[in-house]
Amino acid sequence: MKILKVIHGYPMRYNAGSEVYSQTLCQGLADRHEVHVFTREEDPFAPDYRLRKERDPDDARITLHLVNNPRLKDRYRAEGIDQRFAEVLDEVQPDIVHVGHLNHLSTSLLRAAANRGIPIVYTLHDYWVMCPRGQFMQTLPEDPDNLWAACDGQEDRKCAERCYARYFSGAADEYEADVTYWQDWVKRRMAHMREMAELVDVFIAPARYLLERYRHDFGLPERQLIYLDYGFDRRRSANRIRVQEPEFTFGYIGTHIPAKGIHDLIRAFGQLTGKARLRIWGRPRGQETAALKDIAASLPAEIANKIEWMPEYRNQDIVRDVFDRVDAIVVPSVWVENSPLVIHEAQQARVPVITANTGGMAEYVHHEVNGLLFEHRSFAALAEQMQRFVDAPELAAKLGSRGYVFSQDGDIPDIDTHVQDIEALYQRVLRRRDRTKLSHAQAPGALLLIPTRIPATSSA
Repeated sequence: MKILKVIHGYPMRYNAGSEVYSQTLCQGLADRHEVHVFTREEDPFAPDYRLRKERDPDDARITLHLVNNPRLKDRYRAEGIDQRFAEVLDEVQPDIVHVGHLNHLSTSLLRAAANRGIPIVYTLHDYWVMCPRGQFMQTLPEDPDNLWAACDGQEDRKCAERCYARYFSGAADEYEADVTYWQDWVKRRMAHMREMAELVDVFIAPARYLLERYRHDFGLPERQLIYLDYGFDRRRSANRIRVQEPEFTFGYIGTHIPAKGIHDLIRAFGQLTGKARLRIWGRPRGQETAALKDIAASLPAEIANKIEWMPEYRNQDIVRDVFDRVDAIVVPSVWVENSPLVIHEAQQARVPVITANTGGMAEYVHHEVNGLLFEHRSFAALAEQMQRFVDAPELAAKLGSRGYVFSQDGDIPDIDTHVQDIEALYQRVLRRRDRTKLSHAQAPGALLLIPTRIPATSSA
């Protein structure tokens, strides 16, 4: 097959979870298929919508089609990107389009594929289809002391007041006019997203929690949804050799943004007693990273000195650069994550994980089975669970040895099996499309879903 993957960023230029998974999937598919990727770059010195090609830096079989979008990335639609995407479709003539994320690209590029009769598969990585900000977190909460407050659901006026008020004029007598404008903007955006969702043949949810959110809160029909966890190159998490250190070492992997809860992790670490160390990996993000370092510096010196800021690592080197240097991984996100890659990668390396008791985090970490759970958004509760590992390192080793709870041997889903599942899904979608063309009676969203290879219940 010719496969066109659509993702809003690609490693190493962009290196968060959805991008890393997309690269792993593309490399797996490239063993048997011709793989192209439509993605973005942000070159402020080049024209908007410039299109150029390069190769995956780690796999020359994969062609990247990079569209430039340095100035209009906050829009959800861009005709120039739609046009570039249409050009790529006409050049590549793919059998299938597999979307990973459309943020910073254009939602309406789906029409270009649908108009050409190309089936569309869409992997859901967060809530962006049904939440304009993507994470159900309020950037301007009603209570100013409750920074990054969790949002209980999408409502047009609430979105305007709690997330888009940063674009208001600031004049009190213009407040209602600003609310009206942005409420209408959100309403139009959500109507458009529902229209675009109808063009998708099947949505893949990598967590059952995420599937239920889209079914219940956004109204995607059962026939259009399937659960399938991510697949991984398990070799990247093999051969961990933990060199003994005098302190129990916690690690964080990820971006330095408020939603990831690093500020809570630092505060929790500040409450620990005994011999402990914290290492924080990730690409520096200017003021955000500086602010996190300020929080760490505000702790007593003897504690602050035990927090180490580590450089970004290559995904292929995660064992040597990260897992060999930690005793546990902490995922302290204050947004409700669905299927964090770092949890899976740590479990494959048999490193225990401490994370929140909600969403996909609690779906993949079972309390006192393969890790520990804490009350979501409570750094005091996080500190309590971290202290348990400091006091009993043998508990950490025991929980880490269990690995992934949805397999008997503790191994996470491997990329080869995952690729086979994805290929089977592609074939099923293509067959259904062929039958649709013949009958002219079947809607594009209706297909027979393949079962996931992962058991429905934990084997722990």
